[in-house]
Amino acid sequence: MSLKLESKAIRAAVAKLKFRTSAFIDGKFVKAQSGETFITENPATGQPLAEITACAAADVDRAVKAARKAFDSGVWSRMKPSDRKAVLLKFADRLEANAGELALLDTLEAGKPIGDCATMDIPDTITCIRWHAEAIDKIYNHVSPTGPDNLALILREPVGVVGCVVPWNFPAQMVAWKIGPALAAGNSIVLKPAELTSLSAIRMAELAVEAGLPAGVFNVVPGLGETAGQAIGRHMDVDMVAFTGSTEVGRYFLKYAAESNLKRVVLECGGKSPQVVFADAPDLDIVAANAVSAGFWNMGENCSCGSRLIVHKSIKDKLVAKIAKVAKTWKTGDPLDPSNRLGSMIEKPHLEKVLGYIAAGKAEGARLIMGGKQILQKSGGYFVEVTIFDEVTNKMKIAREEIFGPVLSVISFSTEAEAVVIANDTNYGLAASLYTQDLNRAHRVARGIRAGTVSVNCFSEGDITTPFGGYKQSGFGGRDKSIWAHEQYSELKTIWMQLA
Repeated sequence: MSLKLESKAIRAAVAKLKFRTSAFIDGKFVKAQSGETFITENPATGQPLAEITACAAADVDRAVKAARKAFDSGVWSRMKPSDRKAVLLKFADRLEANAGELALLDTLEAGKPIGDCATMDIPDTITCIRWHAEAIDKIYNHVSPTGPDNLALILREPVGVVGCVVPWNFPAQMVAWKIGPALAAGNSIVLKPAELTSLSAIRMAELAVEAGLPAGVFNVVPGLGETAGQAIGRHMDVDMVAFTGSTEVGRYFLKYAAESNLKRVVLECGGKSPQVVFADAPDLDIVAANAVSAGFWNMGENCSCGSRLIVHKSIKDKLVAKIAKVAKTWKTGDPLDPSNRLGSMIEKPHLEKVLGYIAAGKAEGARLIMGGKQILQKSGGYFVEVTIFDEVTNKMKIAREEIFGPVLSVISFSTEAEAVVIANDTNYGLAASLYTQDLNRAHRVARGIRAGTVSVNCFSEGDITTPFGGYKQSGFGGRDKSIWAHEQYSELKTIWMQLA
């Protein structure tokens, strides 16, 4: 399904959508054993969108058994690498053929602008699957430099059954970040999408089977975190959990692993990313455009969101004025309208949380220079204005806690050393950006900031070839994207042979 980014064509495509709302286990759509469901809504209207199967421990157990059976049979885990690659490339082709549908599903369920979903999220999802597919038959095992009487082989083998738990802010893309390298390595998967955004994940599993992925290799169990998510984390036959989400929930998976089978846990969690702008920064118009993207892209519902603008005091007022001017051009409204750059918050409780942070910023003495209010209430949706606070200190709540909304905090500094201290004065370390024309400073500060990705004179998370993950409470245990992602989904085995 292709999608023309015109309002009339988009509305017509929405009218033709078919929602897959069941769990997908062992290659088939199934209901929960309890028969229970939950409602997913359109956050841009506040209206119910679909009734989704609510999986619990019994359903997770069924999915894990299917995944284990498929893994032990070798139908995927021992498939010739080139054949596994061919299936995943066909999967990418099926995703591409249905890209418009997947973009609409994520727009409707997550409140994300259709322009972002159709031109960034879903194309990146497809690229991710293709890239990891192409890597399958290009990763070599090793031979150790032993003496002549021995032969030592160092092999990579799939972990087994991998539980993937993904967030709601990039529904399809985060699925791809997990399943791309996990499937490439030969694992079987039990995936729990966020309960707020299940539709694209279910559809992706169906498309994978259509492409030739054997039944039981990719299972989807929609449900609540405290039931389906916890069941995956505690399951004795799940070998690994790959989680993206809040730091708070990430801690639970470490607890679940400790209390069950010590399964491997890979976490990609929150962030409070700094944007450090020095007095010698290049063109401030370019800096302003990047700062707006960093702070407000995806409504700020982004773990690498550049929510702290740390700017030299000599250029602060000039830069903030330019940022406010650019931000006013980012129109907020109906996510299905391609002219809108920003959509809604994901749900009412999250809207209230973001508004609570804005209230805290005012109460603590930050100066509100733009936005700060809920808008478009008549739509029934959960919209917040682009919001900028000046005169923020790094001790304020809005500078320390992850807001996950369109709120930018401006903090000034005087020296390079002070800027690095402020940038690192956070529990998180996922991403950062810096702006300077001094090459030596760029290297010093990029090395000095404790973050998994540091972009220089731009806002970027890199591309599919670069690893993504963080320091400190932003997570550990592995990385998404790149060839390094394959390592966490495989076990390292030594075979030591005595030669006659």
